[in-house]
Amino acid sequence: MGDLKLTTVEEMEAATARLLETGAKVGADAWQLRVKNQTPHCKFGEQGVCCRICAMGPCRITPKAPRGICGCDVHGIVGRNYLKFTAGGAATHSDHGREICHTLYEAKPDGAYKVKDPEKLIRIAKEWGVETEGKDIYDLAHEMAETALMEYGKPFGVQRWLKRAPEHTQKLWHDAEIEPRAIDREVATSLHMAHMGCSSLPEALVRQSLRAGLADGWGGSMCGTEFSDVLFGTPKPLDTEANLGVMNADNVNIVVHGHDPSLSEMVCEYADDPEMIAYAKSMGAKGITVSGVCCTSNEVAMRRGVPMAGNFLQQENVVLTGACEAIVVDVQCIFPALGPLSKCFHTKFITTSPIAQMPDSDYIRFDVGTAAEKAKQIVMTACENFKNRKPDLVYIPDMKQKATVGYSFEALVKTLDGVTNSQVDVTGTTKPLIECITSGVIRGAVAMVGCNNPKIRPDYAHIELMKKLIANDIVVVASGCSAQAAAKAGLMDKAAKDLCGAGLKRVCELADIPPVLHMGSCVDISRMMILVAELSKDSGLNISQLPVVGCAPEWMSEKAVSIGNYVVATGIDTFLGVDPYVAGSSEMGQWLTEGVRDWVEAAYTVETDIEKLVDKMIDRIEEKRTALGI
Repeated sequence: MGDLKLTTVEEMEAATARLLETGAKVGADAWQLRVKNQTPHCKFGEQGVCCRICAMGPCRITPKAPRGICGCDVHGIVGRNYLKFTAGGAATHSDHGREICHTLYEAKPDGAYKVKDPEKLIRIAKEWGVETEGKDIYDLAHEMAETALMEYGKPFGVQRWLKRAPEHTQKLWHDAEIEPRAIDREVATSLHMAHMGCSSLPEALVRQSLRAGLADGWGGSMCGTEFSDVLFGTPKPLDTEANLGVMNADNVNIVVHGHDPSLSEMVCEYADDPEMIAYAKSMGAKGITVSGVCCTSNEVAMRRGVPMAGNFLQQENVVLTGACEAIVVDVQCIFPALGPLSKCFHTKFITTSPIAQMPDSDYIRFDVGTAAEKAKQIVMTACENFKNRKPDLVYIPDMKQKATVGYSFEALVKTLDGVTNSQVDVTGTTKPLIECITSGVIRGAVAMVGCNNPKIRPDYAHIELMKKLIANDIVVVASGCSAQAAAKAGLMDKAAKDLCGAGLKRVCELADIPPVLHMGSCVDISRMMILVAELSKDSGLNISQLPVVGCAPEWMSEKAVSIGNYVVATGIDTFLGVDPYVAGSSEMGQWLTEGVRDWVEAAYTVETDIEKLVDKMIDRIEEKRTALGI
């Protein structure tokens, strides 16, 4: 296996146990302790059979009480709960995209935010039929931002991004009546349908769940991804490091956490400022280290090479090191527990968004107009806090791995062009990847996404599934916390090619890539949709025929349900390691695992046994290959 030594889940767990010892000294709790207090979980909730959408209840379905007070049966109750879950996720990711569009609208040549990829802006403008000739790039940026914002509330038509999908896929959406209209309309329609006295037919609820998911993946999330690239630069492969060992005991440690790169980009900008570094030294530190947690980490890693301290269930660990001067958060996936935990140490827990305010935090409201001022204030606050550190509580686990990150769609296509020796000019297409798959050098691909979940041994599912997939010549593209799990273990080190089957190893050597490719944050799953769309167009195959599947083995959030719905609706079979709270309804289970295939040519598979989950994915990829005769 060469010089590569993976970091095992056991080693990560041992490091966490040591950090929890520090927490115990200062009276801090952590998610591991809270899980015990919440176990066993409510079985009615886990099966999705409880309803509290009106004040006649709450109602729960049992053999003795097969209907709620209004007469709704278990299938309607489970279906409404599922749709509400989807609506929450679609709203969250799409609101992220909306904020990025607002930031683009405020971009100025002499302002805090600039257009860093004008070529991509022009390309999108032409795609949308917006005139570009002779326009100042910032005038174009403002026009495109306003046009994109109209996608959230326009009264007529469907999402502009849908035209990126193959015609076959667009027709499936149209025929199934799941083309997403205005983004906010699909969220509002979902909540309306799930209101007391509206829809209780599983088929209708599932159909709207797919539509709301598509409004996210082919609407709001795509806005977030594409216009973040315009503002902050389209990611290209960069080398960085991952795991808690990226924190530096001699430096001011600022950890950025959340999802919106507008904040983290500015914090990183000022942390690199010579004036701020000098200020940190005046406070007794040797410098400033910025590292990240969750998807904010992915954003700054793939554009700046900022190291990744950890994923969702490691957010408390960065504080438990005793070396974190400030954990700075924006929105989504943030533990309210960080407030009281930080008070057990010297850490400043800084919240910045009016939609993510939490107790026991220092609230420094961040907005586009005051971005530079507030980012500087945050960095200075962290520097000033260095002197309050308690040396006897400092313990940074000595573990970190090299990782190559930043494989945007554009970067991935450019990189893979070097894989084949074809004399045909295939620059800018996915044909080299198609050739690798059809020749059998690569068996297929898995899009590995999603969160961590204490119901499954954290990171274990991601890491073990990836190891088995790459050993079977299946390339993995990863985003969100799944990507960070891979990076922490060492699977995004190019040396991890030695863990691959002979075919994938050869591709990794030729293209100089790791076998697990970092595609960004969770909104960047939209990049994966663009990738499969282009693979379909370049190969002449329908998306559902491609030997590609999706997987979220440790998912936990509403966003993940929305993602799953748009991945399935795009034509990609999706495998889950955690049940989406539909086990109480045989009809909902049938629709999601079988029925939707009639509409979109793909469906869900739920398998909580991780070994069986990976085997089912491999079997599905091989079925697709056999059907194509390759």
